[in-house]
Amino acid sequence: MTRGILIAGNETSLHAATAAEAAKRVESFASAVIPNRSSVLEGGGFKPRAEISGGAISLSWNPASPLSARTMVLAAENRLGQINDAILICSPPAVFKTTEAPTPEEIEIFVNDQIKGWFFLVRELIQYFRRSGSGSLSFVAPEISSAGKNAQADLLGPPALASFQTYAQGILALSANEPYLVMGFTGPEAGAEEQFAAWLFKTIDEGARKNSGKWQKYSKIGFFR
Repeated sequence: MTRGILIAGNETSLHAATAAEAAKRVESFASAVIPNRSSVLEGGGFKPRAEISGGAISLSWNPASPLSARTMVLAAENRLGQINDAILICSPPAVFKTTEAPTPEEIEIFVNDQIKGWFFLVRELIQYFRRSGSGSLSFVAPEISSAGKNAQADLLGPPALASFQTYAQGILALSANEPYLVMGFTGPEAGAEEQFAAWLFKTIDEGARKNSGKWQKYSKIGFFR
């Protein structure tokens, strides 16, 4: 049976690079992206649609819906035969607005898509991997960079990323007795997405239990565990 790879997250160059690396390993893989549903993102740092490699099976996903998360995981299993590796990529779009600019409705949509959606999806994936008794769940997030003194403030992106990282840390800490691997990856710097994706898959391919339950940091001269 072929290897089933699911890549889910924000539609960025990192997602595209990870998809391209997956395409080197399997004939087809599943890809789900967080939609740009909120007008708060217009002109606020949302990156244009990244080209996803051939072989990608695009899956619909409404992060705000727990039912959609379950349906998406089932669709990935049905289309791939099984899910062996789930890679979750959190790179929330920047929102350069004044404090009072986002409306309550816009904030709610952003929080649902960029924060709550991960809780729903991870819950479904954990249940899946526990049933299957094997596999790997990987959390991928860039490091939070501090803005310069005169830099324009990103109001919503960093809180969303911090939430993802904190939630992932909790899952990593509780993973010691799980039958599947749980790994966290930080990086890369802008422009190093392809190298990062290659290193990411190399680590996943090793399938080493020693890597489970830990954050691993990528750098251009190596990586740190």
